[in-house]
Amino acid sequence: MKIEKDRVVSFHYTVSEQGQEPLESSFGRDPLVILVGHGNIIPGLEQAMEGKAAGDKFEVDVAAADAYGEKRDGLSQRIPKKHFGNQRLEPGMQVILQTNFGPRAVTIQKVGMSVVDVDLNHPMAGKDLHFAIEIADVREASAEEIEHGHVHGEGGHHH
Repeated sequence: MKIEKDRVVSFHYTVSEQGQEPLESSFGRDPLVILVGHGNIIPGLEQAMEGKAAGDKFEVDVAAADAYGEKRDGLSQRIPKKHFGNQRLEPGMQVILQTNFGPRAVTIQKVGMSVVDVDLNHPMAGKDLHFAIEIADVREASAEEIEHGHVHGEGGHHH
């Protein structure tokens, strides 16, 4: 079965910045499971998967614009230090902040006495990425998965 919109795909990946050491890998763990065509992963990687099938292995370079976007200037915010708990903060650190819209990764820019300046760009924004992919499984999505826009059950979302 080929990968196309509304199919559930299980896959392993290793991601790195182009020409750099790997940043993250799913090999040795459970595969990532997505519903194709519903924004579950970055667009450039999803496009590269189209037409592939279980057992396929491939590598692909994804430009920043098709990954986490270009780094945008002016996306910084000053946040009261109390929102970081007792974490020891240093410029350049990446931390997860709990927001009204769920968790968000931010990069510490400057630490003051009572406030912290953070960069709200995704930590991978502006980076061209290299992926090594192995497709583990492809199946039809259920009507409920398509309606909800994500995978249910094993490797997916549980209601």
